[in-house]
Amino acid sequence: MRSKLINDGSEKTYALIFESGEEAISLLQRFAKDHALAASRFTAIGAFSSATLGYFDWEQKDYEKIAVNEQVEVLSLIGDISLEDGEPKIHVHAVFGKRDGTAHGGHLLQAYVRPTLEIILTESPGYLRRSFDAESGLALIDIGRSEGDRT
Repeated sequence: MRSKLINDGSEKTYALIFESGEEAISLLQRFAKDHALAASRFTAIGAFSSATLGYFDWEQKDYEKIAVNEQVEVLSLIGDISLEDGEPKIHVHAVFGKRDGTAHGGHLLQAYVRPTLEIILTESPGYLRRSFDAESGLALIDIGRSEGDRT
């Protein structure tokens, strides 16, 4: 993955370019940690050779894995990065297009790039924190915390 800071204003904007064979989620997680990202949003386009989506099962409070073992176009990929227990937490949803024109979507758990994935990521000056929500069993963004509170 190659990256470049393309705007260094009050909001920092990065271009992240992934190459064939790279696993997108783990590299994005490493980038978030290396750059101490705490309140980011991103979009992307590109393609994957394979991916694993997740569908959240409300009763089980866990993701059902959906394997996509073929070349797909990334029609939409959006997400955010917030802090959970002091560490960057990536939350990504994606919609893929298959050769026959059908689409599949869900929470993106893992994805192997082919030939490229182009992410534009913006880090805001405020901070997003996640707190455990007992009803859903998920760590959800908690905007009740004060801006700048990193603990």
